[in-house]
Amino acid sequence: MAGGISTGGFMVVSLVVISLSLGGRWVGAQVHHVVGGDRGWDSASNIESWSSGRVFRVGDKIWFTYSAAQESLAELRSSDEFESCEISNPIRMYTGGIDMFSLDGEGTRYFASGSVESCNIGLKLHIEVLPRPKPEIQMLTTASEAIRAVAAPSPVPSASVHLQGISSLLWVGLALLCFMGL
Repeated sequence: MAGGISTGGFMVVSLVVISLSLGGRWVGAQVHHVVGGDRGWDSASNIESWSSGRVFRVGDKIWFTYSAAQESLAELRSSDEFESCEISNPIRMYTGGIDMFSLDGEGTRYFASGSVESCNIGLKLHIEVLPRPKPEIQMLTTASEAIRAVAAPSPVPSASVHLQGISSLLWVGLALLCFMGL
């Protein structure tokens, strides 16, 4: 790049900005769950099968997509309302066709079709919202330990991004550049 910053310099500056903005913290990406997958919130979908084995965590979002002309969605207060498809007193009724819920706290959430008939044939969902896993913080005493820790592969939680390694690598790289006088 004539008269500008080199590609390598741009990468270093970019990594510095990203690292500083993240503060070297664990960054877990939000998982966006589309209820029912490709079929969406529909009585032909097997919602129970879709939700089986899924993990819902604080910070995730769940999306309900459905034909507003044929279906609606109710968020219910209790397990009893959920089990009996009692939708007469929901927390809220949704009729827009695309509804998103932020999972802001731990606990159980109950959703059911706004149609008692659809609810009775299984168009309902209850989820357990789990806390975000806490990152492991490890003190490194030498530069070689830091380099090994950054270079070592670590398991990454499903559908999340772990940028701590990038941040650590950036700081090790910058320290080496300063040390070498570049």
